[in-house]
Amino acid sequence: MTTLSVDLDLVKKYNIAGPRYTSYPPATKFSESVRWEELDARIEANNRSERDLSIYFHIPFCESLCWFCGCTTVITTNHAMGGDYIDHLEREVETMSRRLNPRRQVIQLHFGGGSPTFLQPDDIKRLGEIIHRYFTFSPVIEASVEVDPRRLTRDHLVALRELGCNRASMGVQDFDPTVQQAIHRIQPQGMTRQATDWMRELGFGSVNFDLIYGLPHQTLESYNRTLDAVLEMQPDRLSVFSYAHVPWIKPAQKILEQKNLPTPETKLQLLKLVIEKLTDKNRYVYIGMDHFARPDDELALAQKNKCLQRNFQGYSTHAGSDIYAFGMSSISQITDAYWQNEKELPKYRDAVNEGRGPRNRAYLMSAEDMIRRETIMRVMCDLSLDFSGISKHLGINFEEYFAGELGRLEPFYDDGLLQKAPGGFLVTDAGRLFIRNIAMCFDGTLELTDERRHSKTI
Repeated sequence: MTTLSVDLDLVKKYNIAGPRYTSYPPATKFSESVRWEELDARIEANNRSERDLSIYFHIPFCESLCWFCGCTTVITTNHAMGGDYIDHLEREVETMSRRLNPRRQVIQLHFGGGSPTFLQPDDIKRLGEIIHRYFTFSPVIEASVEVDPRRLTRDHLVALRELGCNRASMGVQDFDPTVQQAIHRIQPQGMTRQATDWMRELGFGSVNFDLIYGLPHQTLESYNRTLDAVLEMQPDRLSVFSYAHVPWIKPAQKILEQKNLPTPETKLQLLKLVIEKLTDKNRYVYIGMDHFARPDDELALAQKNKCLQRNFQGYSTHAGSDIYAFGMSSISQITDAYWQNEKELPKYRDAVNEGRGPRNRAYLMSAEDMIRRETIMRVMCDLSLDFSGISKHLGINFEEYFAGELGRLEPFYDDGLLQKAPGGFLVTDAGRLFIRNIAMCFDGTLELTDERRHSKTI
């Protein structure tokens, strides 16, 4: 792939609210009134197989609130809460482990938050002992963790490596001091560099940086300096997110309305800068959405080989695994169902203490849901569709089944974002930026009332 050029007129045309498709249907469609006995039956059926497992642990704690944050967090400086939370995780894991096929192997492990490195190193070691007690790891496993450089010690990383972590992701957002002050996240460049050096010294095979554009006081000049500093540190992957201003969901974001947010035009210019700079000289491949990876990275190679997939951890190289998730607000996914845990810590703890599953809402997939999910997955991951191949895979005549949806793609062909191919279509390099919009054409759940429930697509 050569350097991408971003057409701002097309960005303005297609920049509408839409799902990120970490699941289909999106989590906004989950319900508290699901038939729980049916979900239990599907979990039981799922565990008659020996399908690989992906396990996720949500550690919600942060010492302070970043005002841009949209995550499910608990703000506290009381680190004893971490130990108590691990007690509850152990009970939840022990209860679920009775339902899991013991022959299933874990091929993927992820710690998210909040910040998992809120936990003290000894807490991390104890959590690792719990996980290894109840799960069997594959000889080859991808184990990743989100770390906060502001609270990180080398001992944290040693404990994570002993647990098995071999990948790490860090929130950077922006290196400009004025921006950091405005978003309530002070993280000097040297702090990020030190964390990166420790990770590489300790053998973490991949380091990812998270950046955000659209934050207060960002300019093209200041963000270009941040990108230069990031490129010097040579992360293996980058996730560059558009700041989603949703104060009706996250009230703390109202603070940023007083902080000189960039104009919509400036925000689009920042996006153009990011994509063109990162793809220049083939430094990174633009995977799609917000993700960039080095050309020799597993993500880029998996996309090239059409074995990439997408789930609640973003893009993944592990197709065919089920996600069993633990901790408050975490979301599990099996072939034909999703369920999410209680999103409030007291309710989560009460449910675990009572010996019942702490799940709060769920979604049971229909046959049509699964057809649409696979279609959207392949569009977003493969950046192409082969009608004959997917017809055979799904057991339908794809062109007849989706005749109306395929008709909705015409504007994307006209704008050079899709290209007709024999028996299918290809997403052009320019079209990668609009992949959410393309995928939305195959979504059977969208409603006008969803406008305030999703971020803008670009």
